[in-house]
Amino acid sequence: MTKKAIVLLSGGLDSATCMAIAQEQGYEVYALSFQYGQKHSAELQAAKNLAAHFKAHEHRIIPLDLGGFGGSALTDDSIEVPMEETTGIPATYVPARNTVFLSIALAWAEVVEAEAIFAGVNAVDYSGYPDCRPEYIDAFQQMADLATKAGIEGKGPQIQVPLIHKTKTEIIEWGQSLGVDYSKTVSCYQANLDGEACGECDSCRIRAAAFIDGGMADPTRYVA
Repeated sequence: MTKKAIVLLSGGLDSATCMAIAQEQGYEVYALSFQYGQKHSAELQAAKNLAAHFKAHEHRIIPLDLGGFGGSALTDDSIEVPMEETTGIPATYVPARNTVFLSIALAWAEVVEAEAIFAGVNAVDYSGYPDCRPEYIDAFQQMADLATKAGIEGKGPQIQVPLIHKTKTEIIEWGQSLGVDYSKTVSCYQANLDGEACGECDSCRIRAAAFIDGGMADPTRYVA
C-alpha cells in the first residue's frame, strides 16, 4: 500500500523542502495550506504553485480567521512588521498558529489514514517562536496519540520535523540536492502581490544570509 503524508505547505523555503523530503521518502503527499488572515496572499499562490510542481495528490487551502484575534504583525493591521532585529519572541509570532495548523493536519491525517505529518519547523534559525522547539513537537505528538482514534489504536500519524536541527543553509543545500527551486518560494513577511520580497524583514535577512553563508546564488525575487 502507498504510504501517505500530510505536508504543511506555507509556500516558504522550509515547507517546500519538507515537501521534497516527504516525496523522496516515498510518501504520497497531501499538501495543506491555510488562509488564516495573513496580510498578503503571495505565499498562498506560491503554495499552489509548489503543490502543482510537486504533483501533490491533493492540495487543500483551509480558511481560518486568526486575524480576527490579531496580536501579530502578520495578521493585525495595527502592528507593523519590524524591520530591525529584535530580541525575545518577535512581533511576527502568531499566537497558537502551529497548534491550530497541526491539529487540522491531524484531523485530515486520520481521515486519509496518513502515516506522517511533515512540518517545516526549525529550532536553529527559528526567530524565537515557542512553537518551533523540539519539546513542543514532542508534547504535540503525545497529545495526538491520546486524542485520536488512530492514536489509541497505535496507528496515529507521526509528526515529522526533519529540519528542526538544521541551519537555514543546511536546509537549502538539502533541498537543492532534491531539486527544489527556491525561486518558487516566498518567505518574506510582507511580500507584494507578485511575491517579490522586501529584503528587510527578519525572514528576508535570515534567508539571504543562508544563501551567502552557503556560497549559493540567491534566487529570491526582491522588490526593485
